[in-house]
Amino acid sequence: MDEIKGRILEKINNPEELKKVKLEELPVVCDDLRNFIIDVVSTNPGHFGASLGVVELTVALHYVYNTPHDLLVWDVGHQAYGHKILTGRRQTFITNRKYKGLSGFPKRTESEYDVFGVGHASTSISAALGMAVASKIKGEKDRKIVAVIGDGAMTGGMAFEALNNAGAGKSDILVILNDNNMAIDPSVGGFSQYLLNISKSHSYNRFKKDVWEGLGKLDGFGQKTRRFLQKNQHALKNIILKENNLFEAFDFRYFGPVDGHDIVYLTKVLKDLKDIPGPKLLHVITKKGKGFKQAEINQTKFHAPGLFDKVTGEIYSCDCPIDKAPKFQNVFGETLVELAEKNKKIVGITPAMPTGCSMNLMIEKMPDRAFDVGIAEQHAVTFSAGLATQGMVPFCNIYSTFMQRAYDQIIHDVALQKLHVVFCLDRGGLVGEDGPTHHGAFDISYMRLIPNMIISAPMDEIDLRNLMYTAQLDDIAQPFSIRYPRGCGIKPDWKKPFEKIEIGKGRVLSEGEDIAILTIGKSGIFAQRAVESLSGEGVSAAHYDMRFVKPLDKEILTQVFKKFKTIITVEDGTVKGGFGSAVLEFMAENGFSNQIKILGIPDRFIEHGTPEDLYKECNIDAKGIKTSVLEILKKS
Repeated sequence: MDEIKGRILEKINNPEELKKVKLEELPVVCDDLRNFIIDVVSTNPGHFGASLGVVELTVALHYVYNTPHDLLVWDVGHQAYGHKILTGRRQTFITNRKYKGLSGFPKRTESEYDVFGVGHASTSISAALGMAVASKIKGEKDRKIVAVIGDGAMTGGMAFEALNNAGAGKSDILVILNDNNMAIDPSVGGFSQYLLNISKSHSYNRFKKDVWEGLGKLDGFGQKTRRFLQKNQHALKNIILKENNLFEAFDFRYFGPVDGHDIVYLTKVLKDLKDIPGPKLLHVITKKGKGFKQAEINQTKFHAPGLFDKVTGEIYSCDCPIDKAPKFQNVFGETLVELAEKNKKIVGITPAMPTGCSMNLMIEKMPDRAFDVGIAEQHAVTFSAGLATQGMVPFCNIYSTFMQRAYDQIIHDVALQKLHVVFCLDRGGLVGEDGPTHHGAFDISYMRLIPNMIISAPMDEIDLRNLMYTAQLDDIAQPFSIRYPRGCGIKPDWKKPFEKIEIGKGRVLSEGEDIAILTIGKSGIFAQRAVESLSGEGVSAAHYDMRFVKPLDKEILTQVFKKFKTIITVEDGTVKGGFGSAVLEFMAENGFSNQIKILGIPDRFIEHGTPEDLYKECNIDAKGIKTSVLEILKKS
């Protein structure tokens, strides 16, 4: 790709060079930065709308603050493309999200400007508070701490826990609320409506801006009068808004809302706030996708659109490996609607991912029985538990990586009470370019520890459909986990009549004599290809799709351990405590002493890249499985 040139941006390689630009030239910098992001992301897919929406805010922050000495925490991290470009990574930004290239999120090992890794949401205020307290302990009087929280992240309970702590401690931090009324889908809930009410209060906005600017211009009414206004603004706001300000209830000084796309005014506001001590919150109104018409109109689709035409806005459809094979998430969404039409007890719950997991299909058809609860995974699980106590059958759909945030609720609120909640863990396994913050590496291990939990993983779309059908039946009176991968499957003709799957029963996919391959979930697809390739080299491999990690199919395992000296297990999850570990435990408990090799995600964090790159790195693609089989047979 030819170097993308901007009028001013090409001369800016770090924030110090940005500071040399005149204030009136900052709009040109913003135009350059926005066009650069559009040019690169249209040909090298990544998150799009969120970073476009904070271009002016990003430029203003690095213009006003002394980064990296002043610490800037982004939340969530997919807003930070402009930040990366302005902090020495413009020339390498074309490698963003590519294998061995830049991470799609802030990453501490990548740059000194990335002070905190942020892939999950609602973490910035807690992290910034920790930094502020540490700075105070160390006696650093000139260091400023800023947390930028947006894209729906303020709906997470952790953000409010941090506000409560920071306000009580009078910590010197600035929280910038990037309010675009969007997560991936439109923000929901009472807090979202509260912010909307504030942003639409024209009388308050006009009053605040006029008084703030006017008092600063009059002789004798400068900083002292402004300080008086700050101290008494709580009462003024109560009069004008006719209600208390939520943030000031946490002892934060509230400023705003301000236009997040007015770079000159935003810069002046930040300069003023920089000199005000204590906990402060600046409410900034932005538009997700700002500057790219199609992204402004269809903000959900352009959150992470994939390849698209930067002129027309046309999004190029993905190429599935098999013609017309659906995405697993779409199979989930359509199947859930079909089941809910038959079973009136079924309800759907998702934390801010209705389009991502296809829960939007049920929300559209049955809005009284399907719920987007915002970025609130803990609440989603306990809300599901409450529904289950009253005889409902909740399908709680959460990405594997985000379900980690609700682990205590899974244990105490669901499993301990043996409630019939169906956990649908989307994005199980290696998800690709989003990297280690989003890989679903640990769900098999962390679910396997929990009593009363059924753990299953479909190999294909038909299995997913039938496991969902099985999980909602009345005779399933306990928690049921179904994990499935990101992306496309292998079955174009997947809408078959429902069939009940016996709990804890696997299936034989191919008979063999030399070695047994035991798989769970998507890894079975790779193993099938390996078995076919091995047969061409005279190796007879048996393949078993176990379907369930808990309970294991003890009948199949007993047969395998008696027949085969050598066994390989394959999983798209961590090898520590996962499916392979469960097989080893079975072997030890039953007195077998076979030779076993476990293939899966190794005991380290796997970085980003295409799924194919990452499967290869972990040796769980077809070639890796074949190589492992040949190596272990040679040794034995």
